[in-house]
Amino acid sequence: MEPQKLTFSHPDQDQQKSLHLVQEGISAGFPSPADDFKELRISIDQEVVRNEEATFYARVSGESMQGAGLEDGDLLVIDRSMEPQHDKIAVCYIDGEFTVKRLKVAADGVFLIPENPKYQPIKVTEENELIIWGIVTYVVKKL
Repeated sequence: MEPQKLTFSHPDQDQQKSLHLVQEGISAGFPSPADDFKELRISIDQEVVRNEEATFYARVSGESMQGAGLEDGDLLVIDRSMEPQHDKIAVCYIDGEFTVKRLKVAADGVFLIPENPKYQPIKVTEENELIIWGIVTYVVKKL
């Protein structure tokens, strides 16, 4: 298992900023006329935070989840109130270290699955101390 350094932060609901949102879809083909441009204001926190008290942000550290689109430095939105389920991406605390992996619940046990072939799945045994800390609901990427 690769060690990961995750720094968690809580959404700052007191300092919400509203940003412009174009109401019409943005065409990936031909541009639409400018006079059709309509906008309203939204808050990114209001879009991605379902449960304010249980939501945290953390940055991805490492490359074990690249195949799932989680790159080093991406910002994760984590909801601690969601129930862990098969095939969800979760922030896990295993044997004293945090890691981000896909959950696999199978007849022969629980596995933490990386999305990069350079890394091996982790089979959770009775000897492991595992806490499913939260479920990743969104990822914010820098382009």
